[in-house]
Amino acid sequence: MAAVDTARAHAQAVLRVRGLALAAAVMPAAVAVVLLAGRFTGRIGAPGSSDAAGWDAARWAVCAVAALTLLVAGLTARAYHRAVPPRTPAVPLKRVEAPELYRLIDELADRLDVPAPSAVALTPDCDSWLEDVPQARRARPLRPHPEPPGPVLVIGSPFLWWMRAGELRALLAPVVAGTAASADPEIAAARRFLRSLDASLDSGQGAAPGLGGGTLAGPPRPERRGPAALAERITRGITRRLLGACRGHAAELERSVASWASEQARTVDYGLRIAAQEQVGLAYAGWDRLLTRVALPAWRLGRHPAHLNAGVVSALTELSRRDRLADGYGTRLGDRPACDLLEEPGTVDRAVSRLAAELFFGSPAAGAWHELEWTDYPADVVDAGWRARAAALQTALDRLAPQARPGSPTLTRLLVRLAEGEGEQLAAALAAQLARTTAPAPLLETARSGRDLLVDHVTAMVCCAAVDTAGGAPGLDWLDGPVLLLGGIRRTDLAGPVAQAVEQGQDGPLRAWLDAADVRLEKPVRL
Repeated sequence: MAAVDTARAHAQAVLRVRGLALAAAVMPAAVAVVLLAGRFTGRIGAPGSSDAAGWDAARWAVCAVAALTLLVAGLTARAYHRAVPPRTPAVPLKRVEAPELYRLIDELADRLDVPAPSAVALTPDCDSWLEDVPQARRARPLRPHPEPPGPVLVIGSPFLWWMRAGELRALLAPVVAGTAASADPEIAAARRFLRSLDASLDSGQGAAPGLGGGTLAGPPRPERRGPAALAERITRGITRRLLGACRGHAAELERSVASWASEQARTVDYGLRIAAQEQVGLAYAGWDRLLTRVALPAWRLGRHPAHLNAGVVSALTELSRRDRLADGYGTRLGDRPACDLLEEPGTVDRAVSRLAAELFFGSPAAGAWHELEWTDYPADVVDAGWRARAAALQTALDRLAPQARPGSPTLTRLLVRLAEGEGEQLAAALAAQLARTTAPAPLLETARSGRDLLVDHVTAMVCCAAVDTAGGAPGLDWLDGPVLLLGGIRRTDLAGPVAQAVEQGQDGPLRAWLDAADVRLEKPVRL
């Protein structure tokens, strides 16, 4: 129980900071009331007394300070009241949509002897946590405020599809155990105060909620001027000082709550939880790779895969076949998957996949998302993406010779330019062009050099030619994304020759590869 006492002690420390702030706000007003009462009763600075003038001056000064302090306190309180704490983007799951999952969580809470979460939601992330529901504002101040609802259990959607039902229960045990802390009045009050401070600062920066309870940069607010700007600066300064005073206690509070929950959960599936933790890292790696290698190319074309969570299972299953270190993971797949706890896993997967596209990528260039099934991925994403990059490469080639007519989109023309040492100029032209026409996805990819972009686009041009003239076909690899198939076999030996042609101007190895694959260099590529 040491963790319980430590958590409450730090919560009380946060509440003391709140109390001291409130006391500092009302203290000048209290002194002013005493001085005014003394004036009217004749006990302090009575009219006609020798010290009346001095006390009158003190009264005016204290009343002015009290009025100013109350004004600042009122503005700060209004900012805290209006600030909306960030909410994690998630897909809510009603009980009728997942009765077995709710039953599992309720039984887990009963076994842990803690309150059950009030609801369940899924988020496209490899993490799980409890999220408190903000209390509704009271329409009438004198009406009794109802008890706040319990926290929402937010579950990372990849866990539901990759974890087995028993593993998910073991993994969620320490998370569900945290509802006991959320039900503690002092801890809940301290958390509400801290959330209001955070939300007040975030609302001034135009922030939007992001994964994990954090924030994603939103549109900047219009700059304020005059008294409003001064009031906002003062409010933000006070908020920063309060947060600074609470920062250490807030961190220790959450650390103690986590320790408390972990202690409570030790009696539930502890051995299975250790094995389940191994799956967390694997699920995270597979999910990250699926988003960056498979989903991102589709999102760039305005298409969102409808079943990302099912895709991560395929990706991790493929990994278990390729990697000897993952050999043991394949044996788990005979057990019941946690997604079977949902009534309509496919419908839920569609909703989470759409949220992932909006969260990690934003709005498509075409203005609306088009749903994509995995069977259509090679034609609608791989082939279309190759031809879009080939077209961009041809535009960059034309820009290098603005006086000449646009050239034919052939590999011969491209290889001649690379052999003549124009790789650097072509890479710069391509990078400048893409900077104007392509929106970056900062959450999923880092900035790439012009040379890297050129390698990608030359590879796409070669793949288009192989499809058009050598019987090649676009394919999907669950771990690497778009791939080229020749004779039904994935070709992995193209990267080296392309890199030599782009970086060193040596087109010989690439020409040899193309000749061996029966690719016709002089035939225009279909864009």
